[in-house]
Amino acid sequence: MEKSRKFKLLSVTLATAAALGLAAAASAQTVKIDGSSTVFPITEAVAEEFQKSKRGAVKVTVGISGTGGGFKKFCRGETDISNASRPILKKEMADCKQAGVQYIELPVAYDALTVVVNPKNSFVKSLSVAELKKMWEPAAQGKVTNWNQINPAYPKAPLKLFGAGADSGTFDYFTEAITGKSKSSRGDFTASEDDNVLVQGVSRDVNALGFFGFAYYIENRDKLKAVPIIEKDGKPAVAPSMENVLNGSYQPLARPIFIYVNAASIKKPEVREFIEYYNKHGESLAKEVKYVPLPPKAYTYNLESVGKMRLGTKFEGENKVGLTIEDLMKLEAKL
Repeated sequence: MEKSRKFKLLSVTLATAAALGLAAAASAQTVKIDGSSTVFPITEAVAEEFQKSKRGAVKVTVGISGTGGGFKKFCRGETDISNASRPILKKEMADCKQAGVQYIELPVAYDALTVVVNPKNSFVKSLSVAELKKMWEPAAQGKVTNWNQINPAYPKAPLKLFGAGADSGTFDYFTEAITGKSKSSRGDFTASEDDNVLVQGVSRDVNALGFFGFAYYIENRDKLKAVPIIEKDGKPAVAPSMENVLNGSYQPLARPIFIYVNAASIKKPEVREFIEYYNKHGESLAKEVKYVPLPPKAYTYNLESVGKMRLGTKFEGENKVGLTIEDLMKLEAKL
């Protein structure tokens, strides 16, 4: 990943404003974005390139309050676009409806949600979904505290867990995929909506395990080790990778990621131009920040969705665990 794509937790407009001059930035039109830290790298990359193309006429601010935190702001009408690492949920749909906020749902890429351990961990070669459930289910709280409780072949060493916070779509997806119910998790782990905090935690503790988006693993692969996942008994362990997401073998932790656009904001030229830029360049920029791009027809369909104002969600307020790219495209085609 290029140095310019480091996941800085600052507004992506700061460097641009300095380069183009404070006067130009001050008078610029603004596109306001918040939400998922997983989607942040792609949206940040798009925002950076878009601002360069507009020569200071538009600035784009990108926050990382988590998917849930982003939707809270979005459904209050505080942002133009919400980054989301899972589909909008029924409660969020109701909140948006009550506030009169309509939206267009646009899938932008696929992520391989990645389980990581410290690189000095010599005993974990792979983990099954069943073993991950044993670690993370609510019944494990205060009871499953050592590695040998997961597998007797592992040492009696403290199990230190790091994971996404409750406002994170990654937390919602991971818990549903691993424990069988969204947000169903033990509570005695280090939680953060900031994936960089989780990276640092695992990289500093030889007995740690954590999970977050694939791009954050790739950015820090010199100080983390990705764990291949066994979906169920009899299946091989599959490592997270672009190839394994594309061929559908990395399950159940491959997932689509989204942006949601406030329908009222589409009337603002700067927002419409940003969305058009996002979908015209999304494929190349997704690859650049190490996510799996969708087929070109998906980005074309997104542009048609904006042009035709196709409102709402295709997911009925629920996650769809195990959805392959092929499945997603079939779902898109139903509209």
